[in-house]
Amino acid sequence: MFGIPGKQAVTMTPAASAQIAKLMKQDGSKGLRIGVKKGGCAGMEYTMEYVSEIDPMDEVVEQDGARVMIAPMAQMFLFGTEIDYEISLLESGFKFRNPNVVDACGCGESIKFDESLSAGK
Repeated sequence: MFGIPGKQAVTMTPAASAQIAKLMKQDGSKGLRIGVKKGGCAGMEYTMEYVSEIDPMDEVVEQDGARVMIAPMAQMFLFGTEIDYEISLLESGFKFRNPNVVDACGCGESIKFDESLSAGK
């Protein structure tokens, strides 16, 4: 929907695609839908959910057995994002490296986008 021909909307590191493929297999889902919603101290938060059906309006990215769907309203906010999966001594989880983010809260759970994205410019 907001893509550039020949370029995927988001990319996944090998660690992220392996984890998503593993989760899909465990859950029996068709993939992981990512999006954004209002919330958090910086204004927006990422959302992730297993899906049993692919919405025809979703942007679908497949890599190494992993499938990510981007909700229609989130596509302009997530274009160019790299999804990673990191494991450390204290935590593990998905990390989003998003060039559209202009600010984030200290914990990294809440983000703020360039206002021109939501204004449709």
